[in-house]
Order: sequence, then C-alpha cells, then structure tokens
Amino acid sequence: MDFKQEVVALLKTQIDALTEAEIEESIEVPKYTHMGDFAFPCFKLSKAFRKAPNMIATEIASNISNDAFEGIEAAGPYINFTINKAAYAKDVIEHVLDLNDDFGKQNIGNNDSVIVEFSSVNIAKVMHIGHIRSAMIGNSLARIYKALNYNVTRINHLGDYGTQFGKMILAYKLWGDRAVIEQNPVDELVKLYVKFHDEADKDDSLNDQAREWFLKLEQGDAEATELWQWMKDFSMVEFNRVYELLNCEFDSFAGESFYSDKMPAILTELREKNIVKKDDGAEIVDLEPYGMPPCLITKRDGSSLYVTRDIAAAVYRKKTYDFKKNIYVVGAEQKLHFQQWMQIVKLMGYDWADDCVHVPFGLVSMEDGAMSTRKGRVVKLEEVLLKAKESILEIIEEKNPTLDNKEEVAKQVGVGAIVFQELFHNRIKDYVFSWERMLSSEGETGPYVQYSHARACSLMRNIDVEGIPVDYSLLNDEASMEVVRHLSKFEQVIQDAARKYEPSILTRYICSLAQLFNSFYNANRISDQSPEIQAARMALVKAVKITLKNGLYLVTIDAPERL
Repeated sequence: MDFKQEVVALLKTQIDALTEAEIEESIEVPKYTHMGDFAFPCFKLSKAFRKAPNMIATEIASNISNDAFEGIEAAGPYINFTINKAAYAKDVIEHVLDLNDDFGKQNIGNNDSVIVEFSSVNIAKVMHIGHIRSAMIGNSLARIYKALNYNVTRINHLGDYGTQFGKMILAYKLWGDRAVIEQNPVDELVKLYVKFHDEADKDDSLNDQAREWFLKLEQGDAEATELWQWMKDFSMVEFNRVYELLNCEFDSFAGESFYSDKMPAILTELREKNIVKKDDGAEIVDLEPYGMPPCLITKRDGSSLYVTRDIAAAVYRKKTYDFKKNIYVVGAEQKLHFQQWMQIVKLMGYDWADDCVHVPFGLVSMEDGAMSTRKGRVVKLEEVLLKAKESILEIIEEKNPTLDNKEEVAKQVGVGAIVFQELFHNRIKDYVFSWERMLSSEGETGPYVQYSHARACSLMRNIDVEGIPVDYSLLNDEASMEVVRHLSKFEQVIQDAARKYEPSILTRYICSLAQLFNSFYNANRISDQSPEIQAARMALVKAVKITLKNGLYLVTIDAPERL
C-alpha cells in the first residue's frame, strides 16, 4: 500500500483548489514520530476556504477517515496522519518476505546498458591500499545498477600502456634478472621502477631512452612486446588473487593497449574535423573557449597519450555496448583529464558524451604522508586483507573455536570490515590509512552489521513459528515500528545510491538497520513469549535478516549465518 497516495486521495475529496500533484508536493514527514507519519499544511487553502489555516485543518480532519490510518488529527494549521501500525507492518514485512533474495531489485533500468569502469590498476605495480577505493566503489555501483535492472558491464581498464612501460622495459634491460623477477614478480618489478626514477634523477637521458622503448612498443617491436606481455601476465596473477579476496568481478580487462590499433582512426577524425592543431611538433586541442587549458593529443615523437586512448575507448564502447551511461570510477585528481576528453568528444559531434560520467573519489594517504610507488612507499592491499583475516581468526579461535568453516568466516568478516569502512564514508573525502581503525570491530563497522545478521539467523534456527498466523497488531511498540519504517526505505535508498553514485548511502542505511534491530531485540523478548507474539516478532526478524543480507551484498560484503 502506498500510504502517501492514500493521504492524497483522502485530501482530494475535500480540496478542489489543488490538484493531486500539488497536494502530494505539499505533504511533509514530521520530524518526530509522535506527530504522525505524514502532515499536510493548510496555509495554501486560506484563500479558497476563506478561513484561517487551523480552522481549515480542523474541518478537513473531521470529514475524512480511512482504515489505513489509526489517527487523522488537526494540529494547529496541520493535518497529521498516523498510519495504522498493523496495516503498515503487514504491508512492509510481507513485501520483504515475498521477495526474499529479490527484495531491493527494481525494474528501473529496463535492461539498458550501463558500463562501470573501475579499479584500472597499472601493470607491474603493487596493488596498494589506495587501490581499494576505485575497486570497491565501482564493484558496489555495478551491483547497485544491476539490482535496478540495468545490463551492467564491468570493465577493468588496465594501465598496460604508456611511457611507464618504456621505463620498465629499459630498467629491466639495464638492471633486471629474469630468474629473480620470476620468483617474486611484482615486488621485483617495482624495485626496478623505483631504481629507474632514482637513476633518472641523476641522468635525464634515461627518460629519453624510456620514451624510445615505448615508441618501439607502439610500433610492434618484437622484443618490447615480449617483455611487456611477460610483465602483464605476472601482474594479472597477483591482481586476480586480490580481486578474489575482495569479491570483485569483471566482464572485461580491455586496458589501454586494447585501443592502440583504434587510435589512428580517432586521430584521423580529429584532423579531418579540424579539431586538432600543430604546436611545436605536437598536436593539441584548444579548449580555452571552454575554460580549460589546451589538451595534448600526440607528442612531438608521434606517440599517444591517455587522452587519445580514452577517446578511442569511449567511441569503441558506444559502438559495442550502446551504453545509456558510461561510468568512470577514477580519483578526483583526474577531474580535468575527464573534462577535457569529454569536451573533445562533444566537439567531434557525439552528444552521447553527456552520458559519460566521472565518479571521483578522495585519496588515501599514509600517516606519515602520501603513498608513492616510484618512491617505494606503499602499503600492500593484499597484506592488509590477509592481516584483517588473521586478526578475526584469532578472535574466533578464542570465542568460538568449534565454528564451522573458520577460515572462510574469518575472511568474510576481516575483508568485510575493511570494505565496510572504505564504503561507509562519502567517497569524495580523503582519508588517512590506519591499521588500528581499519581492523576495529566496534561502533559503525562491518562486523557489527554481520553480527546482527548472524543474530537474526540464530533466532530463526532456534525459534519455530511454522504454521502460526501472524497478527501484525502485536508489533505496536515504537522499537518494532522504527524497524518497520526503516525497512520500507530500502528500495528508495538503492535508487538514491545509484543516482548519486554513492555506496555510502547504502552502507549507512544497513548500519542504521542493524542498530534499530538490536534496539528492537533488547526491548522485545522472543524466546519465552506466547506463540502469537513469537510469530509476529519473528516475521520482523526474518525481514531484517533478508534486508541486511541483500544490503551487504550490494556493497560487496558477505553475510555469514554463524559467527
């Protein structure tokens, strides 16, 4: 039942001066629950009724009634509507129970294509704690859009091209040992990357040599290509190990190199449409009329840049996927880059550029400063995840040593703690990485929500109410109704998270639901109550369990049934 529409219909029987849409627009939700669930202000009606607003409120309230509301009362110039608690609880809880695992899914997208590009790590570099941001925000957004019935394609736009690979190839040629690298690939390649920058600071000619090696790679040189593929293969083994820990899923790993043969056509189009111009041997697009600095398209040596490849990627994706929305989950420091290439796509005459969305996020720094791969100052993401798992395993061994699947549960809770903390705060905020805060299991945390889910599962295992009719009028206390009200918001919360590209809206929602559920549990005994009370309260428990599980899934966190 749409109780708000019931309010509109009731009021419309008494009000000719406003349309139903105008009535609905005027309806408010009181700040305090004792004032009702909906309120209608009568100020706008003074002219039509030729009476004071408080008199109008009294007159209308006395003329309307509906079983859906247990109270319709005038309060000064307002008409307050209090929903019939039994009808409301029945409506909300049975909706959740009927849909079960599908609760939250909605047909808003009509199977339209949505691309979510996220993670997009650089080959031959360590996945550090900073990489968790794009990975988890993107993976969650992909799940959220899929729940809204969009046809989602998850793309990991690997950083597997560019001058950095000229540097890596040159560093390997000068100082590398293949056997040593194959023992510990990414760590050894990072050491070479750091060494290159140390040496290049002393000898700038190394940078010129690195650019030459990248140009060779672009031109298909056999040795450069073989070394590049070798580095890429080793990197993917390590990356996939971390993605498995994080439950990150991808449909495509088409990185920058995938578009290398598609860039010439883009460059030709830019030249034919007179969008680029020569500047000291390079090619640029003048974006001054759009409030941006000029954008470099090709270097003096003819090699491509990120912008060229991103334009080629966007054109390819539109042709291949015909996307309704093309979402890029990339750090806020890349804001200008996205503004520039999206403006260039518009200049090419493609209005779908407006369907490309940059979803920025803040940076992660260490407690003693910013992270830097080239300086070797990083905290490995895999190390963080495994340490979290071990920390939770120690707690399980101490408190519940007979628990089945201890290793798996420790992984679910440990990794979940880190992911939850990552997605709990607004994505645009910077934060400082701290071991202590990451692994805390107190307060607004993932383990707290998972524990609440496990508590609901335990109640369902231990209290049998099969076959007992549910009398929803028994859920008339405020703690129960707070939970019911919160459950009713779940579907809208998912829509809001998608619209704002903000998983933290969902994370905060399920944390609040867990808190309200625990308040309900503390205020309402279940095990030693009559069968009728047990049946009513267990219906609410089951609805909470379903919603917590579905909500945790949308933010890429598992929901263990036993802890």
